[in-house]
Amino acid sequence: MKRINNYFAILLATCFTLTACNDDFLNTKPLGEVDETSVWTDINLAEAFVVGIYSGLGNGGFDEQMLASLTDESMFTHPGRNINTITESRSNPENPGWINGTLSWNNMYLRIRATNLAIEKMTDAKFPHTGASTDRLIGEAKFMRAYYYHQLLRYFGGFPIVDFAYKLDAETFLAARNTFEECVNFIIKDLDEAATLLTGQSAIRGRATKTSALALKSRVLLYAASDLHDGPTAAAKSPDLAGYSNLALLAYPSGNRTERWQKAQAAAKAVLDAHTGNQMGLSAPVDHATGIQNYINNSMARNGGEAEILLGRYFINLKQENGGRQGLFNGPNGYNNWAGNTPVQLLIDDYEMMDGTKFSWSNPAHAAAPYENRDARFYASVMYDGSQWKPRSSANQSRDPLGQIQTGTYDITGGTGTHFGLDTRNSPIEDWNGSYTGYYFRKFIDANPAIVDQNTWQQVPWPVLRYTEAVLNYVEASIELGQEAEAKAWLNQIRFRVGQPAITETGDALRQRYRMERRIEMAYEEQRYHDTRRWMIANETLGRQANGISITGTFKPGKTLSLYRYDPEIYNYVYKVIDMDPGKENRDWLDKMYYLPIHRDEMNRNTELVQNPGYNN
Repeated sequence: MKRINNYFAILLATCFTLTACNDDFLNTKPLGEVDETSVWTDINLAEAFVVGIYSGLGNGGFDEQMLASLTDESMFTHPGRNINTITESRSNPENPGWINGTLSWNNMYLRIRATNLAIEKMTDAKFPHTGASTDRLIGEAKFMRAYYYHQLLRYFGGFPIVDFAYKLDAETFLAARNTFEECVNFIIKDLDEAATLLTGQSAIRGRATKTSALALKSRVLLYAASDLHDGPTAAAKSPDLAGYSNLALLAYPSGNRTERWQKAQAAAKAVLDAHTGNQMGLSAPVDHATGIQNYINNSMARNGGEAEILLGRYFINLKQENGGRQGLFNGPNGYNNWAGNTPVQLLIDDYEMMDGTKFSWSNPAHAAAPYENRDARFYASVMYDGSQWKPRSSANQSRDPLGQIQTGTYDITGGTGTHFGLDTRNSPIEDWNGSYTGYYFRKFIDANPAIVDQNTWQQVPWPVLRYTEAVLNYVEASIELGQEAEAKAWLNQIRFRVGQPAITETGDALRQRYRMERRIEMAYEEQRYHDTRRWMIANETLGRQANGISITGTFKPGKTLSLYRYDPEIYNYVYKVIDMDPGKENRDWLDKMYYLPIHRDEMNRNTELVQNPGYNN
């Protein structure tokens, strides 16, 4: 007992000694936090702060609900997600509809404040650092500020430019929207400075580089040159925009549009001069099978397709993020997946034939076998009735030993009534998650049988910025400038690597062919929503009713089969295009939808804001 009491005495004396020597004994720093002073006096902590700014990218475009389902690419299968508010033009300031966190007004300004803070702190001369590291971090912060501002610009139009971090004692927190032109100029200035600061810096996967800064500049300037942002053109095409008294918030009121196309072309060419994509430079089409594989490689960023990614949002299995769940979100219900963003027939019908001619339901050969001899990108992007996919789960392999997609109804020997395919909404496997359109999304989904979609996360990056987009930007600007030979030379390189023949059209026919090429090449990459709006053809595209396919397979005379498999030697297949039930999809286009509304809460917080056209009634 005496020994124990001595230990307590020693411990108590030690405590008194420590507190006597250190008045801050109880003023300890939290172990899970880092104070601001420490961050901006340690280059490693400063870098961690800048890396954190990228979290505003979210899952890229790999959320359960995808932007494709706001367009004529796909429809979202599940009700109650507020997507129809947008597709039916019912958006309003109180309920804008589904808006992803990667573009919401509030979220973008939260990230922009972080970029402003990083730029201010790292520009401070007291910051101990090596110049190269600081250049990289400031360059990345300027790039990300430009990226978040470009998100606001292309969804909402002009925004209040804030290039400093507000403090609590600020004189005012109110700010008016800047004009569209001022916003474009601010973004381009940031990107030019970012490109300079990032010149010579080694590339780090998932972070900004000089080339990604050039690529984003190309996108912003292409949009700026487009119809929607040329005031006279926009007003002539839309009474809503013509009657808007603040059109300068959304477009250039006047000016030389040719110069804008020239700037867009030069910006895109800078990317082409700095980088190259996968399988570019071919002088003739590859064979069809190679074309399919090339497009898969580019979509999955593998086997040379890595070169396509100028900035990507990457995912690893160790960190189980929803961005690695595309197979679960979009795969067939017959594989126990959720069938989320299913391709619509409007997209399917726009895939060319292998010989470059248009697909047509009026052509008897096409109508009898609509999935034969199509553009290689169709097979790499879409799961359709009879297409080969992964082995089914062990519990269901006996129903389909071949792993074929089944989206129709079929005769079987000894069956009673209609036999529904395993991937329909009447599937015997799961009868609630099936596609309404008769198709499933295949692009970006790993076909490796080891990836069991409902249980395994995949490692496929989202292409925030892709090399081929810059090529297409260059082609578009060249067409608008009348440089058709140059445009076709680059456009045909994209086509040759997937096995499609050269484009030969001229004039407006070339413009329309280019737009279709962009639609197919960039499907599901968050391009279509913006393209159809900036071209001001949304009433012809986004406003069209979603549709799908109905498929029946009946026995040919004398043929029988007890376990269904796709086999045109046994079955006569009939394909019928169907519109979606208006209760499920009732798409409509109103010109107010060229821009999203600024939420009522933002308008109330900042009384200097002016609402977008069509949302004040």
